[in-house]
Amino acid sequence: MTKTIDTLRVAMPGLLLSATIALAVRFISDRLGGPAMLYALLFGMAFNFLTEDERFAAGIRMASRNILRIGVALLGLRITTGEVMELGWPVVVLVLGSVAATILIGALIGRAFGMGGGQSVLSAGAVAICGASAALAISSVLPSHKDHERNTILTVAGVTVLSTVAMVFYPVFVTYLQYDNTTAGIFLGATIHDVAQVVGAGYIISDQSGEISTLVKLIRVACLVPVVIIISLILRRGRTPDSGKWPLLPAFLVVFVVLVFVNSSGWVPAEVHAILTPASSWCLLTAVAALGVKTSLKAVADVGPAPIGVMVIQTVFLAAFVIGGVMMIR
Repeated sequence: MTKTIDTLRVAMPGLLLSATIALAVRFISDRLGGPAMLYALLFGMAFNFLTEDERFAAGIRMASRNILRIGVALLGLRITTGEVMELGWPVVVLVLGSVAATILIGALIGRAFGMGGGQSVLSAGAVAICGASAALAISSVLPSHKDHERNTILTVAGVTVLSTVAMVFYPVFVTYLQYDNTTAGIFLGATIHDVAQVVGAGYIISDQSGEISTLVKLIRVACLVPVVIIISLILRRGRTPDSGKWPLLPAFLVVFVVLVFVNSSGWVPAEVHAILTPASSWCLLTAVAALGVKTSLKAVADVGPAPIGVMVIQTVFLAAFVIGGVMMIR
């Protein structure tokens, strides 16, 4: 207990910095609109000079790792198995197929453009599953290296911008395709990256589209667990016996799965649910702010346009795959 208290005391300045940035960007996002995740990245990068101050280093590391994993685990409270089954198996199969195809083909696209294996999977997973949240979760189990945090922050920024563009463009696109409310909801939920943008785009069409798009999106969020488990298994198998221990299943994913089943059973009191669900968003926002602080603008600029171009191609592939699937099940 004493050791934990000492660790928190040392980390407190960095944690408070990250939390303050999260509070500021949430206020701005609520008042002026726009993606809070992107604001957190940009605001955090403005404080990059503080990474050279040892007083903040421990807290920033804790926020970008431990607080991140808490936020991902709490995402389990947004999903119930009953809601997923109401959509019907064809829709569920379409969503699962689109996630798997986008990760596999998207990773190959990344490698074709000269990106490393880890960065390619990170980018493809963010596009396929749930944007910034998926990028952060996948990043947390990838091996650390000198460009690891830069790749993560670039992926989070890129996928957030693309998600915002899709939120504006896709409702017009589905109207052009003459999709009904149900089909529009399926397309929006299966293609837009971040949950908030899915909700926004869905309710632009209608209340019915908004509800369906949100539910479809949560199926994609549920895919986060098996994807991260598979990545962990692959990385674990690839490590040498003397390279240290590698967890078979990260604890935060175990908590995620448990919370899905607990939430599905109705055992979570409404009051607790009302507290913990927003807590997930705050944890993720704080973690993104910390990642922003750890990343310099120069390091991001040195990457070049290839990663963003790869994410655009991956996004187009996902949309095309879903359109083809929708044509088959309509």
